[in-house]
Amino acid sequence: MKISAAFPPVPETPDHIVLAEELGYETAWVYDTPALQLDVWMTLALAGVRTERIRLGPGVLIPSLRHPMTTASAIATLVGLVGPERVIIGAGTGFTGRRAMGQKPLRWADFPQMVADTQALLRGEIVEVDGRAARMLHWPGQAVERPIEVPWIVAVNGPRGLAAAAEMGCGVFTSRPRPDADYTGIDDVILLGFGTILDDDETVDSPRALDTAGPGVSVAYHAFLEQRDARLDTFPNADRFAEITGDMDPDTLHLSLHEGHLTQLNAIDRQVLTTESLRIAPFVCHAGEVPERMERLAAAGITEVSFQPMGNVERELRAFAAAAGLPS
Repeated sequence: MKISAAFPPVPETPDHIVLAEELGYETAWVYDTPALQLDVWMTLALAGVRTERIRLGPGVLIPSLRHPMTTASAIATLVGLVGPERVIIGAGTGFTGRRAMGQKPLRWADFPQMVADTQALLRGEIVEVDGRAARMLHWPGQAVERPIEVPWIVAVNGPRGLAAAAEMGCGVFTSRPRPDADYTGIDDVILLGFGTILDDDETVDSPRALDTAGPGVSVAYHAFLEQRDARLDTFPNADRFAEITGDMDPDTLHLSLHEGHLTQLNAIDRQVLTTESLRIAPFVCHAGEVPERMERLAAAGITEVSFQPMGNVERELRAFAAAAGLPS
């Protein structure tokens, strides 16, 4: 099982990626959430010039947020800084990169071609964009030479996404895998894992545990509400969540719903989440429980866990690295 880390692009993130490298994490994934945090590519570049080994990549970029040439140029910039062996690209349809701005995710009918256009540009090919021919025109010395070949991972949670990823020949990144998910034929299956490693004398109902792991748990509530997923009904306090959100203006609900996304509990979350809600997160546990949980994930087809530390990020990175047995 590979162990990686995921981060929102905030001012402290380059420092945290430096620490993640020291602790032995495989990859640092950085979210593409411009409505919530800073620019993913600038954050990755700042981390790149301060690290030597850890792989870096957007986890995950949203193709519609930028012209494909802009994305290709950003990837070329990162490859030029750290080398192709340290770059991996995650791409997704837009939760919450699009939903936080009130937009639906990209359609799976359109998404693969958007990724393919950027990949073709990186190979030095001509693609049609907005009805006109486009190609990377960077001369020698202005960018790394084409072709630029880096691995791609696709964010999926349902069967349509899995099918698209298989057709694209990409690995997958998932945060809410379905019990019946079939990862046959997919080499890289990355779980975005939330939680907190409890202190020896700490219990799951501690305020620290809720404040730290809660933001990761609340995202599942948000996602299932917006996706109209019936699994929301099985969550603790789901009725209260439906009551609160049902009374809000649907035209601006997304603004309140996504505040604090994956960093802190917002006003809605604090009225809904309970200690029982933490069972949704895979890693709210003591250190000694982590190996067995990793084994269960591996049996389900997961090949990599990307842990997102919240709250006291340094404490969380160190605690999870030790529990997972990373050779720092």
